[in-house]
Amino acid sequence: MNYIIETKMLSKQYGNKYSVKQLDLRVPVGSVYGFLGPNGAGKTTSMKMVLGLIKPTEGNVRILGKQLCEKNRITILKNTGSLIESPSYYGHLTGGENLEIVRILKNVSKSEIGNVLKIVRLEEEQHKKVKNYSLGMKQRLGLAVALIGRPKLLLLDEPTNGLDPAGIQEMRELIKSLPQKYGMTVMVSSHLLSEVDQMATNVGIIDNGELIFQDNLSLLHQQASKKIHIRTLDQVKAFEVLNQNAIKYKVEQENIVLPILAEIEVANIVSLLVENGIGITRVIEKQKSLEEIFISLTGKQVSL
Repeated sequence: MNYIIETKMLSKQYGNKYSVKQLDLRVPVGSVYGFLGPNGAGKTTSMKMVLGLIKPTEGNVRILGKQLCEKNRITILKNTGSLIESPSYYGHLTGGENLEIVRILKNVSKSEIGNVLKIVRLEEEQHKKVKNYSLGMKQRLGLAVALIGRPKLLLLDEPTNGLDPAGIQEMRELIKSLPQKYGMTVMVSSHLLSEVDQMATNVGIIDNGELIFQDNLSLLHQQASKKIHIRTLDQVKAFEVLNQNAIKYKVEQENIVLPILAEIEVANIVSLLVENGIGITRVIEKQKSLEEIFISLTGKQVSL
């Protein structure tokens, strides 16, 4: 089994509008899969369909090699943990008591409570009522609930929402550690490009309900190939010289843009322009940021 989640033509239609359209997800076993997209792109709807919380209009879902259907649903969900939208809890009960309810429902060992509290670092707050928890503690409690029973698959919907910078870093490091330490596969949705970049091994980008990119994160970075940008005092003449010498280039915002070249080749081009009386004002090596790649794929600005 190469993929822990596989969807085929998964779609959800409300009236005449598709919230999710023909989604083919492939989440590799042992990965942290970043499910990235602007708010309203269809991330939560997709994850709810994967969990069987929303019935698809069309398409199907396979989890752990099994078709998600009434026959297999309970077996699949026993090996799945999730934190969708915001954590659910009983505010008048303590963190430990909330976990005990879930433990009983999942029919797992009592030792699981101590295990998950240790993972999310809530041991010292387990006897405090949840209504007195900070937002970050509530998020960690929600993650602890999802972790009970050591599921093979964890689905987390915007788990860093509302956290302060320290809380975001803590959650990110925790998520990154789960595959290696506990053998879990994690699918985590976010509209924060920087978060996905720092914790995911694989990424899927969704926009307007459609998957527009899916592969490992390093391949996405490869689209950010380096370029040499040259600005001169006489760009028109510079274009003529480059054309006469069959040097390939593009023009971006009045800059001469060359593909990445060996240093000697760049030096030769600069010398050629200078020899033709063209003053050079700057030579810069530039690389697209991950944000710029996202914008080029979706045409939309996203949060950093």
